[in-house]
Amino acid sequence: MTTTTAPRLQGAPRRPAPSTPGWWRSSTKDALAVSLLLVTVLWAVPHGVADLGGGASAALTSLGRLTGLVASDLLLVQVLLMARVPAIERAWGQDELARLHRLVGFGSFTLMLAHIGLVGLGYAGADGRGYAGVLGELWSETWDLAGMLLAVAGMLCLVMVVVTSVRKARAKLRYESWHLLHLYAYLGVGLALPHQLWTGADFLANPLATAYWWTAWAGTAACVVVFRLGLPLYRTLRHRLVVSAVVPEAPGVWSVHLSGRHLEELPARAGQFLQFRFLDGPGASRSHPYSLSAAPTSTLLRITVKDLGDGSRQVAWLRPGTRVLVEGPYGRMTAERRQGRKVLLLGAGIGITPLRALAEELPQGPGDVVVVHRVRSLDEAVFRGELEHLEQTRGLRAVLVPGPRASDDSWAPVGSGTDGAAALRALVPDVADRDVFVCGPDPWMDAALSAARQAGVPADRLHAERFTW
Repeated sequence: MTTTTAPRLQGAPRRPAPSTPGWWRSSTKDALAVSLLLVTVLWAVPHGVADLGGGASAALTSLGRLTGLVASDLLLVQVLLMARVPAIERAWGQDELARLHRLVGFGSFTLMLAHIGLVGLGYAGADGRGYAGVLGELWSETWDLAGMLLAVAGMLCLVMVVVTSVRKARAKLRYESWHLLHLYAYLGVGLALPHQLWTGADFLANPLATAYWWTAWAGTAACVVVFRLGLPLYRTLRHRLVVSAVVPEAPGVWSVHLSGRHLEELPARAGQFLQFRFLDGPGASRSHPYSLSAAPTSTLLRITVKDLGDGSRQVAWLRPGTRVLVEGPYGRMTAERRQGRKVLLLGAGIGITPLRALAEELPQGPGDVVVVHRVRSLDEAVFRGELEHLEQTRGLRAVLVPGPRASDDSWAPVGSGTDGAAALRALVPDVADRDVFVCGPDPWMDAALSAARQAGVPADRLHAERFTW
């Protein structure tokens, strides 16, 4: 393991990171509703509604076209949600986007299956095969219609993605394997396009529909290319991050100091995370999300990593000068979400990492910011000295809460009682008047958020972000 004396975390003033207008979040929902409404109208106006009254076969085929169009629209929305568009990321946060992405994805997949079944039934009835001949009809369509073989291949890619996204299946896969399989979603989307171009009557018959679908496909593809590929490449080349030091913080915990160029232009804020690839040999192709553990400066970034057995232990062996590929920043648990002057930063274990950075960046007077760090033992108390220094220089109050949890339903340790809200009020009597930022393992976060709500903290002043995949 290579360690050196940690460089001081200071630098020239940074440019303010871009803020996110409050209406961006609602606008995303509105855009989704408008796209679905427009797709439905474009189906209905020429002949979609009229076909519903043209007999059972025509009605089934028409409904099949509608479900296919909506499925395609949701498929593009699903890709767009995870295209790392900065304004959308800042408005929602990656954890909420991931949940919405899953919901839209399963909805799109269900409608795709309905599309296949309804069109098969409609065509089988119209061809005189009878509804029992739907499998034969689907077989004929696959071989006879242009683009259908590609569509079937795309569907199989999407089936693989959906199956491996089911919670029980994900639990059996390493993150890296799941992420690689998930990339096949892009292939599935791409293979579906020729089918729409060559055989989609609703895509070709109406000039407005043709314009909409071309715009939707091209716009989504552009977002993926620009924000998933182009922007990370630009930032990597622009900032040229390298490892400058690896510093042990606690047993199994290391801080990695990164230096680079023009870091004042990187729109990173305390509380956010970035995806890092360390070009140190094996594993360089895999990215890992790590939160900033200190407020970023114009010359330095710092992340702090705990050995969780997922490749994170490799950071202990990084050598100064190792080059770093970077994506991000991501996340919305930043100071701009603060609504009042008083703040409580409530973290458990290594979850203190982004909160330590926030404690440094937040404007504050004496007592405005309270940091409560929940640890199982004093050995896990990373940043203890740094928080004490911030107490002396910035006026924040730091509280260390050691010991095993009282129960699975409590955020607090043994000896604090079973009432998590009472334990929180005992430590921070005015907790109901504060913004509360929470970070830690998921079960602990659930208990902490529940205690904060019971202690009187309004829902809009509770701020948390989850990093589970």
